[in-house]
Amino acid sequence: MSREWWNWAPSSGDELQSFGVVGVGRFGSAVCRELLQNGAEVLAVDRSAKAIDELRQQEPSVEARVVDCTDEESLREAGILDMDTVVVAISEPIEASITATLIAKDGKGSRVRRVIARATSDLHEKMLTRVGADKVVFPSRMQGERLGLELVRPNLMERLELDERHCIEEIKVPSHFVGRSLRDLNLRKNHRVNVLAAGPVKELTVNPPASHVLQDGHVLVVMGLIDDLQNLPKS
Repeated sequence: MSREWWNWAPSSGDELQSFGVVGVGRFGSAVCRELLQNGAEVLAVDRSAKAIDELRQQEPSVEARVVDCTDEESLREAGILDMDTVVVAISEPIEASITATLIAKDGKGSRVRRVIARATSDLHEKMLTRVGADKVVFPSRMQGERLGLELVRPNLMERLELDERHCIEEIKVPSHFVGRSLRDLNLRKNHRVNVLAAGPVKELTVNPPASHVLQDGHVLVVMGLIDDLQNLPKS
């Protein structure tokens, strides 16, 4: 299984709106924070009351509950099994992350459409995959903020932060832009972002002309304020 999670995204048009985060240590809290900052519906659970309290202090608006994350009925009553996507952010004990993943995927009445689970070793990855995880991530290679951002912006491919307010992003051409020229879209005026390049992934045209027509499956490299980039169409 590829560990490059950013190369994986839901199918076209499959916008997931609600997220459950199981385990709110450093990694899980970072996922919650990024999701909330992007306006997503988030439900966080952890067996530790202290961890939940700390998360509430950091993110007062979060819906967070103390739950036994290895008990199916507790997760169901908490609402985790009603989420579109569940991130199992537990690292240890390994059995807990495996059990939570299995419950999210196969629990009675579960409406969860995909499960992303955190692994700490190759063996852990194999076991999570075996019980049904749709994707396994290694926090040592990727931060929680990045995962949270990918979940709410499935067309984001790469991101380079220039400073606290500005960045450059490589995104898949949104469906609303397909078949339209850069002149017609006028991204600088309508979205306050600058187009640096466009075209097929391996044949990008740097500084494309206004007549350039965006195609399905192609990418855009854009630069601007982080807030403006986040307001671009997400799929």
